[in-house]
Formats: sequence, structure tokens, C-alpha cells
Amino acid sequence: MTTTELIAVLRLQRVPNIGDVTAKKLITHCGSASAIFEDKLQNLLKIDGVGMHTLKGLFDGEHLESAESEFAYIQGNNLEYSYFANEDYPRYLKHCIDSPILLFKKGKIDLGDRKIISVVGTRKITSYGTAFCEEFIESIAPLNPVIVSGFAYGVDISIQKAAIKHGLQTIGCLAHGLNQIYPKTHAKYVSEVEKNGGFFTEFWSTSNPERENFLKRNRVIAGMAEATVVIESAEKGGSLVTADIANSYSRDVFAVPGRAKDKYSLGCNNLIKQQKAHMLTSAADLVYMLDWEMEVKKTPTIQKQLFVELDTEEKIIYSYLQKEGKQLLDVIALECKLPVYKISSTLLNMEMKGVIRPLPGKIFEAL
Repeated sequence: MTTTELIAVLRLQRVPNIGDVTAKKLITHCGSASAIFEDKLQNLLKIDGVGMHTLKGLFDGEHLESAESEFAYIQGNNLEYSYFANEDYPRYLKHCIDSPILLFKKGKIDLGDRKIISVVGTRKITSYGTAFCEEFIESIAPLNPVIVSGFAYGVDISIQKAAIKHGLQTIGCLAHGLNQIYPKTHAKYVSEVEKNGGFFTEFWSTSNPERENFLKRNRVIAGMAEATVVIESAEKGGSLVTADIANSYSRDVFAVPGRAKDKYSLGCNNLIKQQKAHMLTSAADLVYMLDWEMEVKKTPTIQKQLFVELDTEEKIIYSYLQKEGKQLLDVIALECKLPVYKISSTLLNMEMKGVIRPLPGKIFEAL
């Protein structure tokens, strides 16, 4: 993108009544952001859904000054960015009508054709939630997905730390400019996140972590991924907003169930009860619902079933399933004398090796 075009995009962002949807409409109609400011007002008013109220202040000089100032910051700090019309823009987010026209980024982000999951939840995570974060990431790690979250307290930082621990790329979507970190106590994690992914934000260096920014940020978290997972949530909270946005984008939503009276399971239980989310008890549930196991079965390792090496626990499970046929996960754990948290990841590894396959209802069979 040329300097002139980037400044024009920034300038467009400063116009009070022009949001991302209208900005895209104007850019598409005129051919570029810079062409908008070269056109006549009466021509722009002919665009469907665009009126004087929307275009009020479009040509104000203060917006150009602000854009030039932010451009100087971008240049001075060598910030990278993704424009909605370019190929490097996150592919799932590109399909969201209200996605940001410009995203600033930092780190070593490489989305490519990778599987992408967003994980959100309460800032007051319980030991149950923490344990699930670790188990989920350990189990899903063989599929090498990108884990997206909000870098906030609780579930966000827990899932991102687990992703780093297991060598997965993780991305933090921020509600402020890249010149600061919120919460400040998470500054110690910034370096590791940037080495194993990075950060995205639509906000300028002049933006602070204000409440409305977090709500805007949530649509980026939901839009970036193929599916959104809610691990723990109270009856009300930002993670439920993210889940609603994901549903509005026709994306899959998963929620981890909890006990009926647990405060930070109420939100998840309600999502499941209202059929706004699939129940998620292990990574295998998500793999099955998203049909990811079908992709795994096509890989070369699956075609070489006769030469697959199984560890001791995998041999026990495989022998049991060969003898008994289709069995529930809990029954397998009981009969093979293995803990459920351990058997979930073991079954996923075996599925990837092509020696078992999952069936609806958490049932597995040997191949």
C-alpha cells in the first residue's frame, strides 16, 4: 500500500459517522480510499445508504492531521498492518461484513491455511477452567491450530500460555494500540507471544483500553476463527458477547459444561441449554463437529496403518477396542484403567495415526 493510500485509509477511520461497513462500501465504489477524497460530495451521496449525516466531516482537515500523525507513528515504529482487501488479511475475518478495514500487527504471525480456534472465558478462572485449558491444548496440539484470544486475565492468558507451552501459535487481539499492554501485569508474556504468534489490533496508538474498545475487539476474536470456544463464563460477560457474535457470523460455538450451581459455569450451561453452543467435554468433540478428523484421515500417516507405532497405552486401548468393538470414552477409560483426561489426548493421537475413529456420542471404534 502506498503512503498516500494508507493515510487515506487512516483518515477515513477518523470520520465519526463512518464505520467499517460504510468505509468498505465507499472504498469499493470509488476504487480506493484515496479516490474517496478526490471525488465530489454530490457523487458520494448517490451511493446507496450514504447520506449527509454519514459524510459529515469527511473533508475536515483535522482528520487528515490525525491520519498523518498516526502514519508517522507507524513508520517510526516499523509497524506491520493488514488491509481488508489484501491477501494477507485473516481469511475468516475477511468474510465478516463489519471486520476492521485495517489491522495493525506485531510478532511472527503466520496464518496461512492453518486451523484457527478462538478461546474465551471469564477473567476469574477456576481450577476446573485452568485444568481444562491445559487438557484441551495438549489434546488438540497434534493438529497444530492457531489459538486466538484476548490476552486478558483468566481464561485468555491461561489458554495462550498453554498454547505456547505446547508449541502452538497464539494470537492476542487487543483493545488498544500496540504502544501499550493491558493488563500491565501481562507485559511479562509479550515476548513469548510474539515469538509464537503475536498481536492484532484495529486501534491506533492514541487508543486506550476503554470498555467500548473491548466490545469492538470481541468481533475480531470471533471473526478470526473457524470456531469459538467458551471455557468458563458467569451468567453475563464479554465472552458471551463473543459467542453471540460468532453465532451471527454462522461460526461454530462450543461451551464447556459445569455443575448447575457453579457461578462461572452458568454462562456456558445457558449457551448449551439455549442451543447456542455445542457441548465441549474434550478436544475430540470439537474435532468431530468440525470434521477435522476427515482431513487427518487423508494424510500420508493414515495411509500407512500397518506401519504405525503405538505406545503402551495406545496398544492397551487398541487391543480393547478390537476385542469389544464400539465403546464409549468413559467405558474405555474405566476398562483400560486410564484417567479420562489422559485418554482424551491418547484417543486423538490414535485417531491421527489412523487406527481408530470417533463416532457420534463420544464413541470410538478400532479400524
